Amino acid sequence: MRVMILKNRIKEFRVKAGNITQEKLARETGVSRQTIVYIEKGKFNPSVKLAMKIARVLNCKVEDLFTLEAGD
Repeated sequence: MRVMILKNRIKEFRVKAGNITQEKLARETGVSRQTIVYIEKGKFNPSVKLAMKIARVLNCKVEDLFTLEAGD
């Protein structure tokens, strides 16, 4: 069975959106900065609701931020 890994481009989109800080993104989405850090590092997968909130704040589509890739 193949493992699928959720990859994200949040940091890239934070920069494109005017250098939004992790702190500001966390505040706007109602989570802690540490949650944003863990998501960006791939250590935590956000709920669909949180992924949609992040996309809304960064003015993009969820599928622009997150992709599934085959893992080892």
